[in-house]
Amino acid sequence: MNGVTGLEFYTNGHIISEAGSMSQKLGTLAKQYNTSSALIVTDAGIEELGYVDIAIQSLEASGIQVVVYRDVVADPPTEVVNEAIALARQHQSDLIIGLGGGSSIDTAKIVALYPNDFECITDILDMSLEGFNKRPLFAIPTTAGTGAEATFVSVITAKDGSKKAIYTPKILPDVALLDATLTLKLPRHITAATALDAMVHCIEAYTSRTKKNPMSDAFAIKGLQMLWNNFERALNHGDDIDARSEMLLGSTLAGIAFVNSSVAAVHGLSYPLSITFHIPHGHANALVMGAVFSFNLSKAAPLYAELARAVMPTQTANKNDTQAATLFIEQLKYFLTSSGLQYRLRDLNITKSDVPALVDIVIDTYARLIATNPKGMTRAEVTSMYEEIL
Repeated sequence: MNGVTGLEFYTNGHIISEAGSMSQKLGTLAKQYNTSSALIVTDAGIEELGYVDIAIQSLEASGIQVVVYRDVVADPPTEVVNEAIALARQHQSDLIIGLGGGSSIDTAKIVALYPNDFECITDILDMSLEGFNKRPLFAIPTTAGTGAEATFVSVITAKDGSKKAIYTPKILPDVALLDATLTLKLPRHITAATALDAMVHCIEAYTSRTKKNPMSDAFAIKGLQMLWNNFERALNHGDDIDARSEMLLGSTLAGIAFVNSSVAAVHGLSYPLSITFHIPHGHANALVMGAVFSFNLSKAAPLYAELARAVMPTQTANKNDTQAATLFIEQLKYFLTSSGLQYRLRDLNITKSDVPALVDIVIDTYARLIATNPKGMTRAEVTSMYEEIL
């Protein structure tokens, strides 16, 4: 266990994975928490798809009043979180529901803390939340990627543009409701980016230098198998509800794995791309994963080989660790290049002259993610990886 002598492991108290479950079960579940007033935290795109109406109908059928905060944006800034908190306080909502992608669910996690004594989100970013409580919290993901429905971390964007994280089991959703019908309308590029994001979660959890543990390993392997085996089906046959269901549950397993282990340098190199160039998080992870995993080979080949044999048993038969690990990384690169996503930084208007500033952010802000990586990185090595994918 890499020197880990003790283990604390957290996950949701209740996970439901069933197509159609939001319309059929949301209201009944909410009543089990003695809910009279619910706040749905979401974004305008999810509302346009009609998903908010489905949730409202289920809740109102159980006699629950509903208020909607619909202004979440990607990488939610502090002012968005504060607006949602104010709405919850105004209506004294006794259930908070995050409906959407990771940004909506991460916002809902903080909103659920609203009964505690703080004025705005910035007041609690750097304070201990010992003694805090939360309102009941449901998470309903509409993408198979972030795993936010199963994690106890919320990432928001501070006024200076940096990403800040609140990391405490207190914000773990009580219920994760996985309804794959909500992912059927995802366009190909979002399906690809979010799925590759979830695969990265599994791989980084399994290879963490500091927090690898047997329970996360189990979730990571199974999650990766579900994602890997259904990736191309979901990408090329978006209406395949079985593939979509497998992807959604696989993403949740990935979330359970990484929040109890850690992510590493893929995230460390991807965050600057999102911060500086507003590349969606999953796409940013997909862009850098091949370069980072190839760099890690000299230290992590045995672990990558274990994952390779779990998802590519035929191709890796009779291969040594380095050969199996290399095949694994090449297949991940193929998933990216065949997905339709841009896979070169230059295609996203990023040039060699931009690289030094990206490297500065990695070294100055995300050293903690290099610390968990299987292999340490120098400034020159980070520079080389960015330049490799130009």
